[in-house]
Amino acid sequence: MILIERSGRVEAPIDTVWEVVGQAALLPDWLAGVRQAEVIGGDIRRMRVHTADGAAADAEVIEFQPPKLIAWRERAAGPGLRAEARTEVQVELTPEGDGTAVRLTIVRWPAGQVSATLLRLGKHRVGADLETSLGRLSDLAAARHAANADDRTNVC
Repeated sequence: MILIERSGRVEAPIDTVWEVVGQAALLPDWLAGVRQAEVIGGDIRRMRVHTADGAAADAEVIEFQPPKLIAWRERAAGPGLRAEARTEVQVELTPEGDGTAVRLTIVRWPAGQVSATLLRLGKHRVGADLETSLGRLSDLAAARHAANADDRTNVC
């Protein structure tokens, strides 16, 4: 098992951050390495995640506690650059003053010794991707929060 975790603060209330992380369609806007995410079979608990490297994985939401926690399990199939048998991604939100503390966690279980070695070598890159993701999430949620505030001020 390989665990990678990063934490940060988003300058937006938890409900606004949840509006972003709780929607599969917005995943590519903030989670680095994701090119597309779509709900499959009409079930919000199942999605297909397409990565920037061209791989695809079916994902199942395993924890869903609005507005604090969403976690999903991905299973990659077939050969390719995805060297893990299973990946779990967790996004945990905690109110912190007028903002939100965010913890992103990725846990990977390699398919064998070779994939375990490849995953350990790529651990730094995945950590950097999580840092990028925190920055993108912060920007997106802050912009959404500002737009919501503008909407409230423009109401007669």
